Amino acid sequence: MHQHIAVEHSGYKQHKSKSAHLLSQNNKMSTFKEMGLKSEILSAITDLGYESPTPIQKLALPKVLESKQDLIAFAQTGTGKTAAFSLPILNQIDSSVEGIKCIVLSPTRELGLQIAEDIKSYSKNISGFKVVAVYGGADINQQMRKLERGCDVVVGTPGRTLDLIKRNRLNLEGVQYLVLDEADEMLSMGFAEDLDAILANTPKEKQTLLFSATMPPDMVKLSKKYMTDPAEISAGSKQQANTNVTHQYYKINSRDRYPSLKRAVDIAPDIYGIIFCRTRAETKEVAERLAEDGYNTDALHGDLSQAQRDYVMNRFRNRQLQLLVATDVAARGLDVNELTHVINFKLPDEDAVYVHRSGRTGRAANVGISLSLLTAKEENRLRYLEKKIGRKFEKVLIPNGQEICEKQLFSLIDNIKETEIANSHIDGFLPQIFEMFKDMTKEEVLKKIVSTEFNRFLEYYRDAPDLNKTSDRRERERNKEKNNGRDQDDRGERRNRREKREHKTAANMTRYFINQGKKDGFSPKLLMGMINSHMDGLSPEIGQIEIMKMFSFFEMESGHTSDLQRAAKQMEFNGREVAIEESSPRPEGGGDRKEKRSSRGERSGDHRGSNDNRGNSGRSRRRPSGGSHGAKRRRRY
Repeated sequence: MHQHIAVEHSGYKQHKSKSAHLLSQNNKMSTFKEMGLKSEILSAITDLGYESPTPIQKLALPKVLESKQDLIAFAQTGTGKTAAFSLPILNQIDSSVEGIKCIVLSPTRELGLQIAEDIKSYSKNISGFKVVAVYGGADINQQMRKLERGCDVVVGTPGRTLDLIKRNRLNLEGVQYLVLDEADEMLSMGFAEDLDAILANTPKEKQTLLFSATMPPDMVKLSKKYMTDPAEISAGSKQQANTNVTHQYYKINSRDRYPSLKRAVDIAPDIYGIIFCRTRAETKEVAERLAEDGYNTDALHGDLSQAQRDYVMNRFRNRQLQLLVATDVAARGLDVNELTHVINFKLPDEDAVYVHRSGRTGRAANVGISLSLLTAKEENRLRYLEKKIGRKFEKVLIPNGQEICEKQLFSLIDNIKETEIANSHIDGFLPQIFEMFKDMTKEEVLKKIVSTEFNRFLEYYRDAPDLNKTSDRRERERNKEKNNGRDQDDRGERRNRREKREHKTAANMTRYFINQGKKDGFSPKLLMGMINSHMDGLSPEIGQIEIMKMFSFFEMESGHTSDLQRAAKQMEFNGREVAIEESSPRPEGGGDRKEKRSSRGERSGDHRGSNDNRGNSGRSRRRPSGGSHGAKRRRRY
């Protein structure tokens, strides 16, 4: 545990406050009662089973209870952040006074609802206390009626909160406390301008509490703009991975990525985890292949409607699903404490995203594993990532068929041994059962029971190759090619393979040119933020994004060209006007390498980005789409 009263990070600097000694003393408090919480709150959290404060609660509660100083708090999701900020606020709010006293902003509907429910539980003994949650994807009129009836705390997502402010249905003039929960997530989702507009509608004299897992540059700017001499506390260093998580990786060949994933799952019979993919298409493909192979799994991605999304997430929370395959955006707001594994089908581009992924396991004093599937090229990135998150990655061998079969077999036997016998239900059948097995020995019966459950498993792995050897062999072959040179035919063959992997622009997508690129400091995140902020409430789907040196290309749901060009007139980046034009679709197979010029005289055409950018396709706040999404069958071997 670390306390940061003095910190310098990315140009952000603050000095030791007079409360440093006070924080040190209060951190020694071991119970909620010692912190001076009201009896109504103490009884409520006792009913919830709260016994002693978590590290972030030990630091945050005294600070908010005894000071009006703004606060930046670093803590991973699942460490008790909601109680850390809501308990001291509830302790000081006077519910007899009309008006909203506190607003809590969260990045997703799911997290917002969870925070609202937690606050309701903490305040159940406070007479007249009301909490209202406001979020997109639900009836805004119903939310407005709840606000009209009055409340003490509003928990909202940025988009819906700003919408209600613009409609003059949400008045924040009396707000005493502003909480930004998972602020880094809100900024990464493109809500910077929404936050600006919301905070502008709050009083200058208020206490601002910012909770985050990391400290990206955008958050530094936000804190400078809207916070006054904030104190900083941390339960674990910012941008540092959870200490309860073991970070591992398989060194794989790209062709073996799915078989390696399958073995990672099979070697852990009791796995309960999330598999993170970079794109929606990849998420769908992996989930479908796992389901076809009999695993109890489902997918979470941007093509699901809110009802489908809620259905999948509830099934996963209730452990009706063993595995959830998800994109980073789709998994935001999913808070599950008992995950055993997080598997990175591919590493994310940003270090902070890896921190968020891995931090979903190893919560609430549990231990977890974060496993990444890495090719030789991707393996090179680990050294940098280790420095950034302060954790070492352990290289582990991909398990072979014999190891997996042994692990699964003895897990099956343990389950049989631990199964409780419901005598009252089966006693009536026992005479017939004994009669059927009378000619068999105990050993023969046991073999048949085990074989019934296990034969398919044994058959699958009977002649399974050693994936570690295939990875090493193919790496040696690549190195040999590199050392001996490549002839023209080889280059042509490899180029053809690469071009086949390129996709053409989807029929429902339109490709656009934008006059911003790497040289301007442009990124997919910034692009999505621009679009989200200037499309007047529209949420078209964003496809592939290619960030080039001087300009970029992106795909967007067709039918919004005029809306997009109208929005572009209001856009500015680094003091430069933004120009967006419709471009020709990406040709299937990548097309030829000849470059064309757009009507603005810029070079366009093929312009395939680097490997880093090809897979870095961000997504806007999407319009939900239909389609069925039912349950998958349970895995059986």
